[in-house]
Amino acid sequence: MRRGLVSPLDRYVAGEFARIFGVTVLGFPVLVFVFDLVDNLRKYTERKLTAQAVALSYLYWIPDTLFMVFPAAVLFATVFSIGTFSRHNEITAAKASGISFYRFVAPVFVMAALAMTLDLVFAEVAPPANARRLALLAGSPDFGDESRYNFAFASENGRSYRIFALDAKRNTAESVEIEERGSAKRPGVLLAARRGAWSPARGWVLQEGHLHLLPTDSTATAFGFDSIADRRMAETPRELQATERQPTEMTFAELTRFIRVLDRSGAEVNLLRVERMLKLAIPATCLIIALLGAPLATSAPRGGAAYGVALSLATTILMLLLIQLTKAIGGKGIVPASPAAWLPNAVVLLLALLLLRRVRT
Repeated sequence: MRRGLVSPLDRYVAGEFARIFGVTVLGFPVLVFVFDLVDNLRKYTERKLTAQAVALSYLYWIPDTLFMVFPAAVLFATVFSIGTFSRHNEITAAKASGISFYRFVAPVFVMAALAMTLDLVFAEVAPPANARRLALLAGSPDFGDESRYNFAFASENGRSYRIFALDAKRNTAESVEIEERGSAKRPGVLLAARRGAWSPARGWVLQEGHLHLLPTDSTATAFGFDSIADRRMAETPRELQATERQPTEMTFAELTRFIRVLDRSGAEVNLLRVERMLKLAIPATCLIIALLGAPLATSAPRGGAAYGVALSLATTILMLLLIQLTKAIGGKGIVPASPAAWLPNAVVLLLALLLLRRVRT
């Protein structure tokens, strides 16, 4: 008789993992919020924030908290579930029935992979929620001052913008100057407009200005205009406001564009590159940490709950220290940014494979 792909044993193992994982995921954010509230209550009071605003800020903080908590929750669920199976001799019984240790814990790795996928979703959901949270805590009911004044911006196509005032909320700009260097085949361009407005359908429309063509071998030519659509000005108001935002407020794609802008202007972007790659590396930790937790949980089957808590906390703290070390060496350029971001996972994966080889199957 042919067995199904998912056996009752698989459902039992996955169910035990899911139960512990769910409790951990619900419990960790509550602890984080309580500690943060106790630590910052005076600050919130001085800023005259209402209880509703503070509560809403914690609601916006949930995706980012879960993004960081998921690897630890996977570790706790792996250690406690497999530790329980070991203490009750369920793994020994499975081996006696011809089921290897790897096959027994396979549902744990499947659940860890699902957690990794969900954590990748939180990596993209968290940034806009973080932006709203920080704006609320700054005391702005409209989610922060979204204006920027008197700045220059280097575009990807070689143009330079000088803007006196940008309002990213209303998608408008005042006093816009655009300079584009000429070449042997095309003249340079200098465009000055009193104001501009952006829409998703038309892009930037500049109003009340002059367009100067600057050939290299003849006199300049100027045209006045009431309104002109500049298709080469492809940046959105949010992208033009990029320097006003923190890495935690940007998705992977937004952070990539932000890094390109700063890199063209000669700014140091190594730390930002590490932050960007961590948006992928931290979710991947969910699966890698499960590979480590499985053999660790069998190393002391009679250790009980205290052993599981100590082991999980120690491993979590070690991972956090490795991530901080990653940011330091990657930000300073000692190690290239992308490899530096994956270095903690590489260390843990190597250790996990060594321990898995020593497990009696």
